[in-house]
Formats: sequence, C-alpha cells, structure tokens
Amino acid sequence: MDIQELHRIILELIPDCKLWFLDGKNSDGKIVSNPNIGYGHRTMQYADGKTKEFYRIGISANTAGISVYILGIDDKTYLSRTFGDKIGKASITGYCIKFKALKEIHIKTLEAAIRYGYEQNP
Repeated sequence: MDIQELHRIILELIPDCKLWFLDGKNSDGKIVSNPNIGYGHRTMQYADGKTKEFYRIGISANTAGISVYILGIDDKTYLSRTFGDKIGKASITGYCIKFKALKEIHIKTLEAAIRYGYEQNP
C-alpha cells in the first residue's frame, strides 16, 4: 500500500509528468532490476555521445522496502546533506532514498527532495 500512496503523492507534486512503467527486464527479456515506475523525462548522455531517454524520478519496491530514485543531480552529496537529518529512518546515496515504510520517514521532506530533483533536473 505504501507504494500506491507514494505514487499518489508524486502525481500530486508533478501531475503532468510523463509516466514510465518498467518491468525490470532488458531488451533480451532478462531481469536486471526490480520493476519500477518513473516520472518525468530527461535525456541522459553517455561518454561515447549516445543518448537515452529516461525518467527524472523513480520508485521501486523490494524486500527491504521502497527506493526513490532522483536522477541527474550532479552533486552526489546534495541529497544527504540537504535532507538526511530531516527525513527520518532512511538511507540516502547520491541519487537514492531508501526506507522501509512511509510511516518511518517525514513525508514533507521526501516531497521536498522529489520536487528539487524534478525541478533542478534538465
């Protein structure tokens, strides 16, 4: 139920975003990640010059809880420095906020992180 609530919250924050529903399989049908939902749109550019269309914000449920991906932030310490001491029981990496359940985190802080990632992400 938390993933459904989080989906609702994100759609309230960014109602007109493009939605991505990914099953976690690569082009060969091999499972390479957990299924996830993405929000928004960005063009990623690789070192070789190739580009790929992808989402800005993503969510995924797994056995450990929920992961929220905030992609495209250049400063890999920004999320933890800005939201780490306010979010509650979550771990934060350069682009991911992980937690067991919504009740264990401060939802307004998570919303602020999502909003930042969406708005600061070209």
